[in-house]
Amino acid sequence: MTDPCEAYHIWYYETRVWFSTNFLGVPAQKSVSDLWNYQEILTEMKPSLVVEFGTLYGGSTLFFATILGLVSQRSKVLSVDIEHGKVDQRVRRHRRVELMQCDTTLPAVATRIISLRRKYPGNIFCILDSNHAKNHVLAELMLVRSVTRAGDYVVVEDGNINGHPVWRGWCEGPSEALEEYKARYPDDYSPDLAREQKFGFTFALTGFLIRRGPA
Repeated sequence: MTDPCEAYHIWYYETRVWFSTNFLGVPAQKSVSDLWNYQEILTEMKPSLVVEFGTLYGGSTLFFATILGLVSQRSKVLSVDIEHGKVDQRVRRHRRVELMQCDTTLPAVATRIISLRRKYPGNIFCILDSNHAKNHVLAELMLVRSVTRAGDYVVVEDGNINGHPVWRGWCEGPSEALEEYKARYPDDYSPDLAREQKFGFTFALTGFLIRRGPA
C-alpha cells in the first residue's frame, strides 16, 4: 500500500501545481509548505543575510526579502544565478535584494558573501536551488562550507528528485550530493528533522541543516 504522504508528494510534484505558485504575483515554483517552513525559520533565527542560489523569476527572492523586512530590519538577500533575464522588475527594485549574475560555484560568490557578512553581521540562511546535478550541488555545498559558521541554516532543495520519490531515473542530484558531502564531513551539520517532517512532505528531502561548527 502506498504511503499517503508519498502519494500526495508525487501528486503535488507531477501535477506541477508548484509551477503556478506565486508570491505577490511573482512565480516562486516551490512547495507552499516549504515556504511556510522557511518563514518560520526566518522568524525564529532573524538572520541578517539570506543567500539564495537559483533566482529564476524571483518569487522566492521577493518572499525572503519581504519576510526579512518584518523580522530583521538590517538585512539583505543575495540571490545568485547564471542568468537573470526573467527576474521580475519588483524584485530588481527591492531595496533588500542584491542580484549576482554568475555561476553559483565561483569563488567570487564566496567573496561577496563574506563581504556582506561583515556589512550585515549575524547568522545567515542559505538555500541551494539552482542546477540540480550532483556535482554542481556538491560544489555549492563546498562553497557554502567556506562561508558558514555555527548557527547558520542551510537548505538544499530538490533532494526529492531521482526517485526520492519523484522523477525516477533522472540522474544523481541533490540527494546524492548530500550523501557524499555528509560522508566527507559528517560533523558539519545537524539535520533539522522536525522541520523536514513538519508538513508530511518536502522538496528539500534530507536538506534542512543547521551548521555545527566554524568554517
